[in-house]
Amino acid sequence: MNALIALHARIFGALETHLAPALLPSLARLLFVGALFMYYWNAGLTKLGEGFFGLFQLSTGAYVQILPRAVEAAGYDPSALGSMARAIVLFGTWAEFALPILLAVGLFTRLAALGMIGFVVVQTWVDVMGHGAALGALFDRHADGLIDIRALWIFPLVLLVLRGGGPISLDAALARWYQPISAAFVPASQPR
Repeated sequence: MNALIALHARIFGALETHLAPALLPSLARLLFVGALFMYYWNAGLTKLGEGFFGLFQLSTGAYVQILPRAVEAAGYDPSALGSMARAIVLFGTWAEFALPILLAVGLFTRLAALGMIGFVVVQTWVDVMGHGAALGALFDRHADGLIDIRALWIFPLVLLVLRGGGPISLDAALARWYQPISAAFVPASQPR
């Protein structure tokens, strides 16, 4: 029995030590891209205004999606909401494009994942408080509640905050590129 336990410890210890550091962040990014990238991309597209400057002149639908109660109170006139509401909707829309792109390529992965976690939390709050979506509950027999689904969305993002983008990311490529350059500037009196 001790031999079996030792074999188990060697096999899974090796997997944890050698495979997990590369595999887990890479799979988390792949899962995010496969499951949520197009969801956020298409949601962002619905918020853009007409023409070339649509990224700066957002549609009324952008305001309805992000600030539903405020837009309703303003008679569905976004110009009546003020500059703070415009900034919230503008930066929220830009984040809906930028954060998934950063996660897909693995650039500033930890910060992008942290931003995406905040985005999902705010999105969930808006869905529940602004659009009247049912939150559901964890630890019940239903796995289709909003909180169940969003918790599963957040899990790979937490992993990316903790582990970074993995070896197949721009973060890793920049670290490999930056390390030799910074090592060349170590003063001669310090060991390399």
